[in-house]
Amino acid sequence: WDETHFGKMGSYYINRTFFFDVHPPLGKMLIGLAGYLSGYDGTFPFQKPGDRYEQHNYIGMRGVRLCRLFCAFLGSCLVPFAYLTVLELSKSLPAALLTAFILIFDTGCITLSQYILLDPILMFFLMGAVLSMVKCNSCADRPFSASWWFWLSLTGVNLAGAMGVKFVGLFVVLLVGLNTIYDLWNLLGNLSLSLVMFGKHLLARVLCLIVLPLALYTAMFAVHFAVLNKSGPGDGFFSSAFQSQLIGNNLHNVSIPE
Repeated sequence: WDETHFGKMGSYYINRTFFFDVHPPLGKMLIGLAGYLSGYDGTFPFQKPGDRYEQHNYIGMRGVRLCRLFCAFLGSCLVPFAYLTVLELSKSLPAALLTAFILIFDTGCITLSQYILLDPILMFFLMGAVLSMVKCNSCADRPFSASWWFWLSLTGVNLAGAMGVKFVGLFVVLLVGLNTIYDLWNLLGNLSLSLVMFGKHLLARVLCLIVLPLALYTAMFAVHFAVLNKSGPGDGFFSSAFQSQLIGNNLHNVSIPE
């Protein structure tokens, strides 16, 4: 059922048709982009579950059997992400291998990654954020190095990605936030660290974990509204002034008073 829901929204992006959905736009935009780049023309109706795709090129959006593209590729990335995270935390190769083994043979994870859904995209960013956070923690002995900045910035990018797919991504923001507070509390208690240096640590985290994710999250909506410039099923949720900007709407180019 959800594949008909999000597949249809991918088609809306390809056709630049405006719609409204409760979730943020990143996941659906990426699905539409994957379909566009793989030759899907956005004409499949997605009317009900089980409809045959026939001649429509859907492989780019959905991973089927050995054709693992986009959703299936992101789902397969969860295995190395989990492996590297556990290896970094435990320093135990058997523990990391066991984690990877469990995910490889997890039927639910495999099934979710085979369809046009937001779940594999969301899990990709969630686990990416956790891996980046753990890697950044491992660089604590060399702060402000290139690797430290890379993993800290990548954590912020993954936070924006998780929030941009579904609002449930806020839970990983909470996890990273608690880790950051714990880290800063330890730095503040380090008497050998000057207040100026502590201020630099604080500023770096504000820039990478607050400003960067918010900027990226805002940019997602800017792209969303720039791409969807034609009248569609979501017009009625917005004001007359907004509808006047949509091509094909009855109010298009009509002067609307403030």
